[in-house]
Amino acid sequence: MEPQSMTVDIPAGTLDVLDWRTTGPERGTVLALHGFPESPWEWEAVAGVLTQQGLRVVAPAQRGYSAGARPDDVGAYAIEHLSADALAIVDHLGLETVHVLGHDWGASVAWWLAAHHPGRVSSLTVVSVPHLSAFAWALQSDPDQQARSAYFALFRQEGKAEDVLLEDGARRLRAMFDEHVSDELIAKHLEVVGTRARLTGALNWYRAMRRYDLPDVSVPTTYLWGEDDPAIGRSGAEATASRMAGEYRFVPLAGMGHWLPEQAPEVVAAEVLDRIG
Repeated sequence: MEPQSMTVDIPAGTLDVLDWRTTGPERGTVLALHGFPESPWEWEAVAGVLTQQGLRVVAPAQRGYSAGARPDDVGAYAIEHLSADALAIVDHLGLETVHVLGHDWGASVAWWLAAHHPGRVSSLTVVSVPHLSAFAWALQSDPDQQARSAYFALFRQEGKAEDVLLEDGARRLRAMFDEHVSDELIAKHLEVVGTRARLTGALNWYRAMRRYDLPDVSVPTTYLWGEDDPAIGRSGAEATASRMAGEYRFVPLAGMGHWLPEQAPEVVAAEVLDRIG
């Protein structure tokens, strides 16, 4: 099913949004937030399953990824602004609440929404990235996670990161994906992040990053983590349980890596559906 497209006004400009509609009676809306270096197209297979079950899936190209919302100021990419963008989409849709689904950096925004705006989040399904305070603890105390996240230092270097990732036909950017992300899908992502200006907008998320002391989350939540994820270790994934104040399900997936929406779309969709009921 080809998604419809729309734009949503935010303080930084306009976001480009993919909107997958169900062909039957609508059971609810899922706000799907992508990660780096991806685009809304990472949700295509998951949306295919969810729309068959009566859900609408709305997936924005978030701040820095949308041509109409790419501020120059790194401070404009603070997570408070990114989450405000997500809430602007919910308001644009005329909804009080949505089911939130996030992967990678989109998972970080999803955690922030659930922690700070629980009244707007009916359910939360997060993929790969732990609760932000659990992740901050792992980054501070776990040598394994520190090693896995060493690439942050490069990504935060303005100019150098762009040079390294884009040289030789964006070879290193392409190499971030594994065999579960098709060449066709990688090409769609690179249409969004594959030029210098576009990549700078995406990397500004890393440059605005700081240590997050996030409140515990009371929203009904499912967290999926691939046990072979090269970027996210076990310590932060398991520590997430200590930051949950509501009903919580942890789903570790043996033999799976970081790109779960592409590697296991049926599993991701099933967990969203199970949370919605």
